[in-house]
Amino acid sequence: MSVGTILIVEDDNDIAELVSLYLTRNDYKTIVRDGWDALTVLHRQEVDLVLLDVMLANANGFEICKEIRTMSDLPIMFMSAKADGSDKIVGLGLGADDYIAKPFNPSEVVARVGAHLRRYRGLKSTPTQNRVLRIAGLEIDEEGFAVRSDYDTVYLSAKEFQILKVMAENPGRMYRPEELYELVWRSDAAGDVRTVMVHISNLRKKIERDPAHPKYIITIRGGGYQFLTSPTSSSGVI
Repeated sequence: MSVGTILIVEDDNDIAELVSLYLTRNDYKTIVRDGWDALTVLHRQEVDLVLLDVMLANANGFEICKEIRTMSDLPIMFMSAKADGSDKIVGLGLGADDYIAKPFNPSEVVARVGAHLRRYRGLKSTPTQNRVLRIAGLEIDEEGFAVRSDYDTVYLSAKEFQILKVMAENPGRMYRPEELYELVWRSDAAGDVRTVMVHISNLRKKIERDPAHPKYIITIRGGGYQFLTSPTSSSGVI
């Protein structure tokens, strides 16, 4: 019995076949596409996670990621030979949940797929009671991954939602980037502080009226981030 359907968007047949083999050995169903036709798959059938290459022969993985995020909050993992830190930041900034550089260990890909699916399904299966957290003028909808204020409704990716939920449930507490990474990604934060910074930046763009001068998630210089219960403009962001 399949434990999930994984859409692999990869134009290197050898890599696609290898990843598919390891996933199917672990009871996943796989679908392989090599470009924009991946979006057709998402429109027509249920998919649990997307493994997405950045450099495709007939498409740009970053652009495909942007399109997926307009229709779904399902987990997206980039697989790319572009191991430069700036590319990772771009990918995560577009709403991806993970970025793994080639060459990689296929077993590690399978392990990361399983970890992301468990967290995503855990969020989706939150008990029906107390699904809307009201704080500081915001309504945080735990079922819909949405945030409502008096001027807008926005939808968050799974990781954005988890970060906001952790901070909003503990208002006034300062979180170091490393601590947020460990709480949300459930792994060692070494080298991934920038990942948290990108997600915080994305959150501010979605929930703040003026992201350059945030009122909800502020930066504590030399420390970390803090969610305010009585929003007041901060002096700046990093």
